[in-house]
Amino acid sequence: MPELPEVETVCRGMAPLIMGSRIVSVVQRKSSLRIPFPQGFSRSLAGRMVTEIERRAKYILLTLDNGMVLLVHLGMSGTLVVSGYKDIQPGKHDHVIIHFKDGTILTYTDPRRFGLMTLVPKASIEQHRLLRKLGLEPLGRDFTGPVLESALSGRKMAIKVALLDQTIVAGLGNIYACEALYRAGISPRRLANSVKGLRAHRLAIAIRNVLNDAIHAGGSTLRDYVQSTGSIGYFQHEFSVYGCEHKPCPNCVCSTGVKRIVQGGRSTFFCSRHQR
Repeated sequence: MPELPEVETVCRGMAPLIMGSRIVSVVQRKSSLRIPFPQGFSRSLAGRMVTEIERRAKYILLTLDNGMVLLVHLGMSGTLVVSGYKDIQPGKHDHVIIHFKDGTILTYTDPRRFGLMTLVPKASIEQHRLLRKLGLEPLGRDFTGPVLESALSGRKMAIKVALLDQTIVAGLGNIYACEALYRAGISPRRLANSVKGLRAHRLAIAIRNVLNDAIHAGGSTLRDYVQSTGSIGYFQHEFSVYGCEHKPCPNCVCSTGVKRIVQGGRSTFFCSRHQR
């Protein structure tokens, strides 16, 4: 599933290409993705201008000039690609094709159809059922060690599991939770409520830094993810532990290398010597 860096990269890539552009038509090739499209979805978008593009957690928010927001989640395999090729026939998994007045085309492709698109009034977007319980934005100014410590207070699950809880930290997924814990030198098995003081400070910095590094690299392409231009991301070449079972640890000389365990049904990669 695309995580925060991939979604942020898509938003930043789309912004100069479609922000301020007016939609002339929408081709909706399915009645639903993960959830049904709103009634009159295509008609509601036609004639509208995109005035703002933002990200909240793993959601893309395209604000329109009528006060509505096109809320998008890429699911497991969704992509949003901007192009200018009018005559190319839609592919099998191209489910929504948005045509702009200047000839630009935005295509939503999703082989597994676990993503979603819906329309929400901007005035009530933070109260929408998909967004209202989301936790801290790790790239926000308020994301600090003390704030993270407070969010983890009373949480008796492993810190890795806690970081994947979107009501605690929004947008963080399996890849970047593993990488951030490694950078912070914190064991994924450590209880979340024990991450305090200096540990919480180190972890907050590590989370922010690994996300920014991934955004700078265009995200991580492991399977389906591509940027809004159709290009792949490159951060997968910079993983320290994720997917690196038995490989040497970058920052220590332990004999066992990177280990893999399963937590909450997800693979966790870490170094038992470096991370405490």
